[in-house]
This record gives sequence, C-alpha cells and structure tokens, in this order.
Amino acid sequence: MAKYTELAEDILAHVGGSENVDGLRHCVTRLRFNLKDESLADTEYLQQRDGVVTVVKAGGQYQVVIGNQVPDVYDEVVKVGHLPVGGDTAADTEDTAGPKGNWFDRFIDVVSNLFQPILGALAAAGILKGITAILAAAGMPKTDSVYVVMNAIGDGLFQYLPIFLAVTAANKFKMSVYTALAIAGALVYPGLPQLLAAAKPFMGLTIQIPAGGYYSTVLPIILAIYVASKIEHFMKRHTHDNVKMFFVPMVTIFVTLWLTFLVVGPIANTASNAVGAFFVTVYNMSPILYGFAMGAGWQILVMFGLHWGIVPLIITQIATMGYSPLMAAAALPNFTQTGALTGVWVKTKEKKVKTGVIPAIISSIFGVTEPAIYGYSLPMKTPFIVSIISSGIVGAYLGYFKVLTYINGGLGIFMYPSYIGPNGSLTGVMHMIIGTILAIVLSFVGMMFVKVPKLYDKSVPATAGTTSSTQGTSAQVELQSETIKSPLAGKTVALADVADEVFASGAMGQGIAIDPSQGEIVAPTAGEVKILFPTKHAIGFVTENGAELLIHIGMNTVELNGQHFTAHVAQGDHVKAGQKLVSFDVAAIQAAGYPVVTPVIVTNSPQYVAIETTNEPTVTTASDLIFLKK
Repeated sequence: MAKYTELAEDILAHVGGSENVDGLRHCVTRLRFNLKDESLADTEYLQQRDGVVTVVKAGGQYQVVIGNQVPDVYDEVVKVGHLPVGGDTAADTEDTAGPKGNWFDRFIDVVSNLFQPILGALAAAGILKGITAILAAAGMPKTDSVYVVMNAIGDGLFQYLPIFLAVTAANKFKMSVYTALAIAGALVYPGLPQLLAAAKPFMGLTIQIPAGGYYSTVLPIILAIYVASKIEHFMKRHTHDNVKMFFVPMVTIFVTLWLTFLVVGPIANTASNAVGAFFVTVYNMSPILYGFAMGAGWQILVMFGLHWGIVPLIITQIATMGYSPLMAAAALPNFTQTGALTGVWVKTKEKKVKTGVIPAIISSIFGVTEPAIYGYSLPMKTPFIVSIISSGIVGAYLGYFKVLTYINGGLGIFMYPSYIGPNGSLTGVMHMIIGTILAIVLSFVGMMFVKVPKLYDKSVPATAGTTSSTQGTSAQVELQSETIKSPLAGKTVALADVADEVFASGAMGQGIAIDPSQGEIVAPTAGEVKILFPTKHAIGFVTENGAELLIHIGMNTVELNGQHFTAHVAQGDHVKAGQKLVSFDVAAIQAAGYPVVTPVIVTNSPQYVAIETTNEPTVTTASDLIFLKK
C-alpha cells in the first residue's frame, strides 16, 4: 500500500538495506527480520521512528514491532526491497525462524526448538521413570507385570525419541511428517543392531550403526530429516504430478536412509571408538584429568551419541574385572543440571520458566536430563555452561579418589548401590554422596553469580518514542470516548503481570488481561474483525468509534497450530456486540501446558487522553472492561 511506502523504505534503510536481510516474515504485530549483520541496524532510530512501536531482539531475530498494520507494512517492505515473500508466521510470541548467527547459535536454536513441543511429555515421562525406579528400589521384582508396564510407560518416549523428533523436525524443516516418521521408524527398527551384526556383507559392503542403535538418539534423526527435507523439496520440483504422491516419499525415504546408514553410522562408530580410546588414555595418564574431562564432556558426548565409545568399555570392565573406574565421573552431571535449574528457578522472572522448570528438576534427580538440557539449560546457554564446569570439578574430585563402579545399576538417586564394594565397603558410596552434594551446590551457587538469560523473550523492549501502531489506519472515523465491554469472562489480571514483555511493558498499548473461566471470545462492541490469524489465537478488532483492540488468546498458544480453537467469523467481517468471534477449549489448552491468560490491548492508546481499566476482580461479557476518554 502506497501510504506505507515511506515507512517501509525507512525501516529497510535502517536495518542495513535489503542486502543485509537474510529473511523476513511477520506475525500479528511484528516484522521479523533475520539480518546478516545486526550491527548495521540503527535500533535507536527505529525505536524513535513514527509508526514503529519498538524494536525487540530475540531468538536471533531482529523484530520491528508495528502493530495491527503489520501485514500492509510487510507487503510494502517486500515490494520496495525486492525481497522474497516469506509470509506470515504463526505467532506473535514465538520465534519460528532460526537465528542466522554462528553455527553454535543455529545448532542450539534448532535442537531446543525441536524439543519445545514435546517438553511436557518428556518431563512427565522422566518423572514416571523415577516412579518406576522407586518401585524397583522398594523391592518390586523387574519381572513383575506392574513393573514391566510402568517401565514401558516411562521409558517408551525415551526409547523412541527419534520418532517424536521426526515430527518436530519435519515441521521445522517443512517436509511431510509421515515421510519423516517412516524414516524414523526404520532407524529404530527393533533388533536392528543385532540383525546387522549377524548379517553377511553384500559385495564387501558392511552396514555399521552405533552399538546401541539409534534408540534414544538426537542428532542422527535431526540430520536425517534435514537431509530428507532437501531431497523432498528437490523431488517435488522435478516430479510429474501424476506420480508425485508416491514417488516423492519413496525416493526421499530410500535415499535418506541409505545415506544415514552408510555415512552417519560409520562416522558415529569411528568417532565413538576414538572417544573411548582417548578417555582410556587420559585415565591412564591422570585419573584427575580424566575425571574433569569426562564430567565436563559427558553431556556433550550423549548429545552427539558418542558416549557409546565409553559405555561398552564400562560394561566389559565390570564383566571381566568386577569393577570399572570410568563410570563415576559420568554419573553426576544430572545433579549439576538439578542445581543449575534450581538456580534458574530462584532467579528467573519468567513465570512460564519458573513453572515449567520444576518437572525438569524432578526428572533430573532421577537421572533423566533430557527435559532439563533440551528444554532449558541448552537454549539458555548459561545454565548449560555452569553445569559443564561444575560437572568437571566434581568429576576431578571422583577421579582423585579413584571411585569405582561395581555393578550396572540405577540412575540419579538410585545409583549409590552400584558403588558398594564387594567386601561391603561404603567408601565409594560416601564419595558419590559427597559428589552429589558438590554437584548441586556448585552449579546452584554458580548460577547465583551469573545473569539468568530469558528463554521466551530475550530482551526487554524499549518504549522510548513509542507511537501509535495505527498510522494510516483504514478506519476513517473520528475517535470518540467509549466504554469497551469485556470480550470474555474470567478473572482480571494486570497487564504488567503478563508473561510476554512486549505486552507487559505497554509497548503495544494500554489494556488489561483476563484469565478466562470459559473459552469464548465475543465482540466487545459493534465493529470489524480487522485481523484473524490463521492459528486463530489473535484477533485485531476495530470498534465503530475507532478504538483498535488486540485480543491475544493465551501465551505461546500458537504452538498448537489452531488446535483447540474454532473461528466463528472471518477477517473483514462486520459484527454486532456480543457476537461470538472465537471459541477455544480452556482445559485442553491448559492440559497441553499453555497459560490461557488473554491480554486485551488498545493498540491506538496514544490517541486517547486517558485509558482506565476495571478494578473488578472478575468480569463477564456484560461487564465494562476498558474506559476510553478522547
């Protein structure tokens, strides 16, 4: 639209020009740039620029907050900058594109994003594994049917983790989920390592895979699905429509799996063997140095699947010598995760982190660290680094005393019997208990001396120079004072208490939030549905008197991709007061792990002399919610 041309040109010029733009998408209120060099962007200027609400740097993206007119501004930026059309993203609170920084940032972004959708199930499974371990410790035989079922319930997700990651990776890399599932299913085919070990070479070709197969692995499936996405995209462009339905997935599955088996497997085996030989050599040189290296490196080795170079050695040593000196240093990193995340829980201001980190802490106590690592410490980086350093120090302590493992036992708090000597000596147990205390204390104290990064919104948006997001609005009406009815029923929440800081800071405008008692959004007054996002989690509404409202249902509910939401109107519809706009399943959304607190924002707040909100603790759709004075 021509009226946004000047704004679009100015934004583009002050992010470093179109040549500095590596990608551009938009959400409900923000232009989301992936810049090649963020230092070329003039943030201070853009924050002061009329028509720009603020600038947010988060998740490797340079976000220019515009307001309700972002689709029009986006179209103009694409036009004047001759940029490829990236389209709308699914969220206003989620970073869907990966960062364009260094390889480490990109790696962390990809891995952590792939784990976010399954984090709740992962934490739940970890706690269930802990309950199963408690049953075993209480004397329940592992042959008991209850134990067998409980073990399957808790361990099923972890055994078949590649299948879950195949789904999230397929969504991330934009390929067919079912093709990705077929690839993952082949990688975790039951008994595959044993079958391949007994198989005869074909024309001298031997298929090698890691000793433990691809069960519970992370990186092989991510790499496989990434490669598969490239193959699938290529095949779609070069396959006739008549055979595309079966030919594209067939070629994608076949080529991807053979590449995985022929390339990833041998590389993993070679690297694992090298890792095993390296650590044995280091232990023979210095048990203290070995303890530090193993403690610090264990979590990284597991992440890459290279721990299989160590595990067979430990098993063999216990079977032949009756003990292993290699295991102790690798047994306590889960407790450094416990301490580090407890520190995060104490210091974080993010309500979602403070709530979500608790099950991750609990599962880490039982030796299950995936929720802790992939859900929190790795994406936040600092807790992961603190955990690594603390693990190294604890490992060095155990190496100094040459603590031995005598049996292949439990994990977490159930590991201590593995360190009882054959003569009943408890010296090893004592050192492991001391090591556990050190692990928790060192990592917790370490977090007290560092800044806890924000996980969901990594910068507090400045509000200096904030202007109306409605510049050039199509609502050609004279603003009038009016009272806005509540679009939903529930408990009122101060806007400052909302988890998303762009809303809480007032950068998007003044307003109030509601914790809904029922899942129904109605028109607060007669007006027009200006914006209805495809995921149905956000509504832009303009009243007949010119007030512009943004109703944002829940926090991060965009990750549900429209599930549990039903739209009853379309974008552009003119509606009556009280008409149903969107309905949503409150219980299902909460069960999926998402808060449903809903901000109601007046995005053209600067155009009013005064804006007041109700003091009532609860409201219905008949209640007065916001009072606007012109």
